[in-house]
Amino acid sequence: MNIGAVIGWKFNHQAGMSTKGDEITEFPNGIPTQADQDLWTTEYEAHLAANEYKGLRAEAYPSLTEQADMAYWDRQNGTTTLDDAISAVKLQFPKG
Repeated sequence: MNIGAVIGWKFNHQAGMSTKGDEITEFPNGIPTQADQDLWTTEYEAHLAANEYKGLRAEAYPSLTEQADMAYWDRQNGTTTLDDAISAVKLQFPKG
């Protein structure tokens, strides 16, 4: 795991933090302990895992153009094509 990504996520990319490779070289009030870095990394990995479904859903949903077309035809025909398509994606990729 890239510690730069971890601390960027954990501390909202605040100024005064920098890394080189996978080592923190600058950090406000001193370099954090390895135990802190390990904890933050674990939290970040859990965050990524819990939110992975969002990216998977985004890739699987029909495009906005397709969704608009489905919505139009659903209104015209009294069908549920759009709702069915979205429900199928949500079932395939449930919240973590």
